[in-house]
Amino acid sequence: MNNPFTGAGVALVTPFLENEQIDFDALRRLVRMQIDEGTDFLVVQGTTGESPVLTQEEKMEVLQTVIDENKGQLPIVYGVGGNNTRALEGIFAKLPNGVDGILSVSPYYNKPIQKGIVEHFKLVASYTDLPIILYNVPGRTGSNMTPETTLALSEIHNIVAVKEASGNMEQIMEIIRLRRPDFGVLSGDDNLTMPLIAAGADGVISVVANAFPKKFSAMVHASMTGDLDTARKEHYDLFNITKMFFEEGNPGGVKVALNVQNIMLEKMRLPLHPVSDGLRQRITSETQAILA
Repeated sequence: MNNPFTGAGVALVTPFLENEQIDFDALRRLVRMQIDEGTDFLVVQGTTGESPVLTQEEKMEVLQTVIDENKGQLPIVYGVGGNNTRALEGIFAKLPNGVDGILSVSPYYNKPIQKGIVEHFKLVASYTDLPIILYNVPGRTGSNMTPETTLALSEIHNIVAVKEASGNMEQIMEIIRLRRPDFGVLSGDDNLTMPLIAAGADGVISVVANAFPKKFSAMVHASMTGDLDTARKEHYDLFNITKMFFEEGNPGGVKVALNVQNIMLEKMRLPLHPVSDGLRQRITSETQAILA
């Protein structure tokens, strides 16, 4: 199975009202902005969407809202992952029509050995015929998925790509060097996206694109076509605010920028907490400068 997910993907945030209920109107605004401003595919209920603090029913409501608002215009990837492998089977059975692929994080907290990660994803892949993007993010999971493990899993017919957020350029380039031609490599770090695409990666699943889809997708598309002068300009225009977005945890920073644009409130659910006043002021000023 070829990888159908390339270019600028966005890991959609989940908007909340002051009472911490999901703001579905804001979610629809966010989806429309992505469609209108150049994003290539949508990712629903990744970590940026605060998936750990949503119930399964809420996750399905968010997913269905995105499907309805998208109206088939962009591919939709849904996050299904966890550290209890067999418990995931029931989630796949309840997926609605309109899901085009799965993003599945390497098991967290348990810290499995590489063989355990391989067997986990073999079983997950057997639960669905949808294309699966592996997600390696050692900073959150507590364990790294090695290039050897990723490449072994790429032989499974419906495992089509990896979102690599290890931050280890050598590791990611090793996957790019040795992968089969139809296996995708997607950046999981916004500020590494341009250099990784230059090294042969196929795109990104981005946080920053929530707030600046037009500018971020322009950077990705210029990188992919070899227009490095344009790509560098857009990359460095977003470089500082990208660092700010992650300074006090994600998605607190990007929600400030979305609030500046009247898309949604900054609200998050505990244990996440709004960013400090100083960081809020800096993000607000930078957002206004970028949009000016």
